[in-house]
Amino acid sequence: YGVTSLELLELRVPAHVALGTRAALACRWALGPADVLYSVKWYKDGKEFFRHVPRDHEPRRKFPLPGVDVEKSSPNGANITLYPAVLETGGRYRCEVSGERPLFPTVSDHGDMVIVALPDHGPTITGSRLRYQIGDRVQVNCTSGRSRPATRLAWYINGEPAPSIALVPPTHEKHEDGLETTSLALDFKVKPKHFRKGDLKLKCLATIATVYWRSNEESVQGERLKGYSRSRELTESSRADRVQAAGKPGSSAPAHAIKIYLPLLCVIIHISQNKYHS
Repeated sequence: YGVTSLELLELRVPAHVALGTRAALACRWALGPADVLYSVKWYKDGKEFFRHVPRDHEPRRKFPLPGVDVEKSSPNGANITLYPAVLETGGRYRCEVSGERPLFPTVSDHGDMVIVALPDHGPTITGSRLRYQIGDRVQVNCTSGRSRPATRLAWYINGEPAPSIALVPPTHEKHEDGLETTSLALDFKVKPKHFRKGDLKLKCLATIATVYWRSNEESVQGERLKGYSRSRELTESSRADRVQAAGKPGSSAPAHAIKIYLPLLCVIIHISQNKYHS
């Protein structure tokens, strides 16, 4: 369809940007048949930090704002790159496009940006043992590295999400530099089902939006269950032997002896009777 007046078509503001990296913002618009571009202005949290006015002697201008450093911009001000991203860079960004007089039509849109301080290491698991027995209580803790925003933690038991009843509410520790540490505890009793596929595997997954995804997994052995498995196999084997001995012809020792000695006994009795009559 045709554009009849100034229209803002698209605004791209990255939702999450890693600390120390670049943030690329883009604003796209369309002018009506009678429109002439007057200005393109960029704001953060309501404060202007960049503008492009084509008819000015100095078309592009920057305005100092803490945490906002425009590294480069396109000739028409539609695309800007901020570098480096610091914690103060996060906030609400708005693109405002205006047409010339006499009406000065104006359109704008905004988007929020969060600066992510990634942890310098993956999640750490503490409190686990090398071996567990059926009925033992597993009490382990997962702690993330320092980050901003807070890291989201999740526990998995043998690859399956841990039930909510086994999770202790997470705790958050805020540091002076604005970063946070998150901890999530897992507490449950070991059951035979936990060893059906071998060793018990405990995994902690740490995520921050779509920019960070790391995990740590520990595998522990079960003592009692392995002994239980062996005894169960032996029991089944012994029972099968008894069934086989009672059910197969020729496998019973007393029956076999009767077949051999019964004719011999008859011969002995016959000889004894002859001697008596003679």
